[in-house]
Amino acid sequence: MKVLMVYPEFPDTFWSFKHCLPFHGKRSAYPPLGLLTVAAMLPKNWKRRLVDMNVSRLKDSDLDWADVVFFSGMMVQGPSMKEAIRRAKERGRKTVVGGPITSAHDPAIAEADHIVEGEAEEIIPALARDLESGEPKPFYKAAQLPDLTAVPVPELPLADLKAYSAMAVQYSRGCPFTCEFCDIIEIYGRRPRTKTPEQILTEMEYIRTLGWRGPVFLVDDNFIGNKKNVRQLLPHLVRWMRDAKFPFSLYTEASLNLAEDEELLQQMHEAHFTKVFLGIETPVEESLKETTKFQNLRRDLLESVRLIQSYGIEVMAGFIVGFDNDPPDVFERQIRFIREAAIPLSMVGLLTALPNTQLWRRLTAEGRLLKQSLGNNTLFDLNFIPRMNPQELLDGYRRILETIYSPGEYFERASAFLSKLGASARTPIVWADVMAVARSLYRQGLFSSYRKEYWKFIAEAVHRHREHFDKAMTLAIMGHHFFELTGRAIARAQSAIEDAYEPWGEAPCSER
Repeated sequence: MKVLMVYPEFPDTFWSFKHCLPFHGKRSAYPPLGLLTVAAMLPKNWKRRLVDMNVSRLKDSDLDWADVVFFSGMMVQGPSMKEAIRRAKERGRKTVVGGPITSAHDPAIAEADHIVEGEAEEIIPALARDLESGEPKPFYKAAQLPDLTAVPVPELPLADLKAYSAMAVQYSRGCPFTCEFCDIIEIYGRRPRTKTPEQILTEMEYIRTLGWRGPVFLVDDNFIGNKKNVRQLLPHLVRWMRDAKFPFSLYTEASLNLAEDEELLQQMHEAHFTKVFLGIETPVEESLKETTKFQNLRRDLLESVRLIQSYGIEVMAGFIVGFDNDPPDVFERQIRFIREAAIPLSMVGLLTALPNTQLWRRLTAEGRLLKQSLGNNTLFDLNFIPRMNPQELLDGYRRILETIYSPGEYFERASAFLSKLGASARTPIVWADVMAVARSLYRQGLFSSYRKEYWKFIAEAVHRHREHFDKAMTLAIMGHHFFELTGRAIARAQSAIEDAYEPWGEAPCSER
């Protein structure tokens, strides 16, 4: 059996990093870990190929080689996946779709021959047998959440590792919290399951032996969701990193209660965690209560961010506008908080009701749900009827983006962050980083429309933050991505804002 594994293309979003990857000579942020893990579960006599459409084109010859085509992805990849499924079926190939997009019952995958919903570990053996016998079922669903201690090492060599800016490792699945808008707890459950320390060290060593040096992203949605197990992992990880002479810098996602545990922060610092993404969402307490994000109400938000920064760990953060309890001044409050917290990479989006979430169910019951979410919260698009005037909401969202990603504001915030950052773990210097600095000085320093603000930031970094100069250059390059992304989003925003004056053109989902 010959299986072609296809990872669809991401559109231009905060997380695509499309506008900064060329500085490093890379094509995509990190390899498709889910498909590579599935590849390791397939029968050993099967032949496998991977096409990551973010790295290379899907060719007809790729499809003609295969007996069956496996797809995986998220909702935001739906348009690309739909077209790739169509092409595979046109060439007479069986199509199998898995990944988070299946749990959303996304219309983009409606034409696939076989759907796999849920985590794959306990489904793959039956699916493989059925494919070999020529009698695969149209639908497979996991009966229970699998034990991660049996998950194999992903088949990373299937991917062109040089095309990626970071490697990826998964430690846990699930999150213990109850955020109303979140689909993670619906897909992976509220009891975080983890791999063993031995599994993680095996994966780290495998990545090292493949020759990788540089960033490694622990892709967990909440790395500290199971604090007991994380505390067992980190001492092993610290020792391995020291013995291996720190070949990687690590980053991950976590909940804000990370700031409640300084021992954990110290261990993460020693393990060379240099960045963490936090879901801060909003400084409005009533909105946090509305979305049941109570973990963000336990202590002062600004103090929490500053404490994490003091351990040499950069805070990246997600923010949301559009909650029912958002007051008219929420936009100015978001801007002020982002500025005072000195969070350069602040990903602000409109609230969206993802399928099968608590928010989706509530809005359906209230008759306020309008349509399926596109899974891209950077769009000026609402899939529900907000309490706030829609035009006011979209206009306020535009104002946030215009402000926080104006070059002057961004570089001032980045400089303020560097002044707050504690002693940071040294990141391994690789040739791609050297070339990125050279390209930045040339492209941003000579030809960008914001070169004046750029050179002011670089000069200040040299004189005041020399110990963090590598971080300053990374932030300058990342800034280019956000300038380009928000500029294009704002250019498309006016028509959406004007449309918001009109009566809603679609009936709520519950009335169709």
